[in-house]
Amino acid sequence: MRRLRTLLLAACVSAFTIVAQEQSGSAAAPVQQLFNAMASHNAEEAKALFTPGATLTSLRADGTVSTTPAEQFAEHIAAAKDALLERTWNPKVMEQGNIASYWAEYDFHLNRKFHHCGIDAVLLLKTPAGWKISSISYTSVTQGCSPSPLGPPTATK
Repeated sequence: MRRLRTLLLAACVSAFTIVAQEQSGSAAAPVQQLFNAMASHNAEEAKALFTPGATLTSLRADGTVSTTPAEQFAEHIAAAKDALLERTWNPKVMEQGNIASYWAEYDFHLNRKFHHCGIDAVLLLKTPAGWKISSISYTSVTQGCSPSPLGPPTATK
């Protein structure tokens, strides 16, 4: 009987994990699509991932806060000459109905060289067109970063 309860508990936890991963994958998809648009310098693809009026707000290590409209951010990545690579790991995604949040550690590289790291906190809304990013807040530090579990940047990461 004890073994049966253990197996049932394991099955329930596995089923919950699978459902959570499927849900988080759908809300998390625009975040990875944004990183892909950044890497390819594609402003139109980036703009399509945001709700109207979306913003990006950064908090630097010195306490400086700056906010950028998503459209301006998209134009900036299109004009960038450097190779851009942003990676997150171990995201925590919470989804309820038509709203979701995505929270993860990240690192950012210019021309395959470390530039900064921090936390990405992304709010998403489910619209008739699918999940869209309504805001991104992130920290940006250059020292004291934990090593990424993803290893050094490569062409495939």
